[in-house]
Amino acid sequence: MTENYIPLKDSYNKEVIPSMMEKFSYSNKLEVPKLVKISINMGIGEGSKNPDLIEMHAKELAELAGQKPVVTLAKKSIANFKIRKGMPLGLKVTLRGSKMYNFLYKLINVVLPKLRDFRGVNPDSFDGRGNFSIGLPEQLVFPEITPANVKRVQGMDIIIVTTAGTDEEARELLRSFGMPFKQQT
Repeated sequence: MTENYIPLKDSYNKEVIPSMMEKFSYSNKLEVPKLVKISINMGIGEGSKNPDLIEMHAKELAELAGQKPVVTLAKKSIANFKIRKGMPLGLKVTLRGSKMYNFLYKLINVVLPKLRDFRGVNPDSFDGRGNFSIGLPEQLVFPEITPANVKRVQGMDIIIVTTAGTDEEARELLRSFGMPFKQQT
């Protein structure tokens, strides 16, 4: 797959827009919800005590996301957790455009099927405004990460932001991209 070819963007224009217009009775194709961005967040609590952890996970996150992450800092001091304002606590990356579509394609077709005991993502993980969040237990499921080089297993949160007004529209948008939702009984 070349860097410029984006299969999900093509399928959005050719298949998703017409099917969503028919299902939700949109009068204009610009009303059809679309992806805005994908945010990937790693909360590394021990990063405040060990800056090498932040650096190590930043390299891993840069490999799997395709761009350099930003270090998130503590906003205020919390004595019970021994955290001072300004200490590094995590990493985040925001993907847009072709990197966003390539990451979503990789997430749906490569990463999620590799998860142990995977039966689908929770269809109720929407926030009420059409945004979807999913948590991954480890970074080892990404093909860019070599398990022999990983010194510490770290989970991450992935938030998919859409322009959908309702959760039902966003769920249908992601389902048409191939997101494997768990069957509700």
